[in-house]
Amino acid sequence: MARHPPRQPGQPRVHARFVSVSWHDFAMFSLPVLLLCAIAIGLTVYLIDPAPPKIITISAGPRDSSLWPVAQEYKKILARDGVTLNVLTSDGSLQNLQRLADPKQHVDLGLVQGGVSKDVATGSLVSLGSMFYAPVVVFYRGAGITQLSQFAGMKIAIGREGSGTRVLALDLLKANGIVPGGPTTLLPLDGEDAVQELIQGRIDAAILNGDSASRAMMLRLDKVPGISPMDFAQAEAYTRIFPYLNEIDLPPGVLDLGQNLPATTVHLISPTVELVARQNLHPALSDLLIQAAFEVHGSSGLLQHAGEFPSPREHEFRISDDATRYYKSGKSFLYRSLPFWLASLADRTVVLLVPIIVLLIPGVRIVPALYAWRVKSRIYRWYGSLIAIERAAMADATVEEREGLLKRLDRIEEAVNRLKMPLAYADAFYVLREHIGFVRSRLVGAPVHAAIQD
Repeated sequence: MARHPPRQPGQPRVHARFVSVSWHDFAMFSLPVLLLCAIAIGLTVYLIDPAPPKIITISAGPRDSSLWPVAQEYKKILARDGVTLNVLTSDGSLQNLQRLADPKQHVDLGLVQGGVSKDVATGSLVSLGSMFYAPVVVFYRGAGITQLSQFAGMKIAIGREGSGTRVLALDLLKANGIVPGGPTTLLPLDGEDAVQELIQGRIDAAILNGDSASRAMMLRLDKVPGISPMDFAQAEAYTRIFPYLNEIDLPPGVLDLGQNLPATTVHLISPTVELVARQNLHPALSDLLIQAAFEVHGSSGLLQHAGEFPSPREHEFRISDDATRYYKSGKSFLYRSLPFWLASLADRTVVLLVPIIVLLIPGVRIVPALYAWRVKSRIYRWYGSLIAIERAAMADATVEEREGLLKRLDRIEEAVNRLKMPLAYADAFYVLREHIGFVRSRLVGAPVHAAIQD
């Protein structure tokens, strides 16, 4: 049997190193995948902001108003889930809305009465729903008045400067042809001040709204001789002209059953107070707030039936997508099943898993293939040189040319013998060495079959 030509002194020996895994090659492809996942997770956290804040701020109203205790009730309920609600005093609905619309103000929520938004940029605000009625009640001296236009030329208290009552009263009076600077005297009085002036006979009428139109205040005025509540005979027309208004009725006896006050049904008009938020309010906090609203406003009252509030009816502000979802289907499964912060943690985990699943799983599949290609490429890249040497040997090369080709082959063999190879690819390493021997046999004129068998 023919054998491989004996090695000459100085020929390279095998110094190849075999390892279980080539960590350098593995890292070249796995680290970019991990880095891409880390970037994707970072962008997800930055853009989606999955963690709800633990402290939020609401602009409520004066401490002696009904808006203040409502906000305090929200605060107690949110505290049960570890959320702190800071409650700010304000002049009322108008200032609450102005604070929300101003990006420099650190306010997340506000209780806003309908009818005060016409001069405020509200594009960045959304509503979590209507919470309760804030009725417009007009008391006047005399009887038989059913239209605001009948107060032309009289003295009317329309609310203090900057109040929601004043904004609403001016809109209603303007629709009836009464404007500032005309023959009708419009006075900046509300609440107790307006009531006292009316009782003393120094004004002809008082437009009361929200807190001023409390049950106690209406009972008090209803018992004063010569003072009557105005029956809004055009209530339905007002609700069509002013979309934020609702028609509500005071049935006989609802203020006092024993004395049957009022004696007849009084038709009223009323905006609702909405819980308004900035549109970046976290969905989990939106759910908590609406849940609190159901607890605070869901029972029956003087002006409402049980279950009437909170309501997702849209008035001046768009109902947020999160609020719409809550009113249709309630809280998500996680927040129904787990405590708030545990559900929040699980929710964030799900959000973070998305980029991992999208990028890491395909990456786990492709990295082994790239690793195999990287390792095998160390073997396969020498075959081009071997083919070139073999072709030159077959082209009737001279002795000097063959010696040059042998030196090139020696350098290739020396480089191959110093490779660092994973054990799993040792077979490819030894096949390459056999092929180097095959080319060497062609150069020295040994039979082809002998070189292969060796």
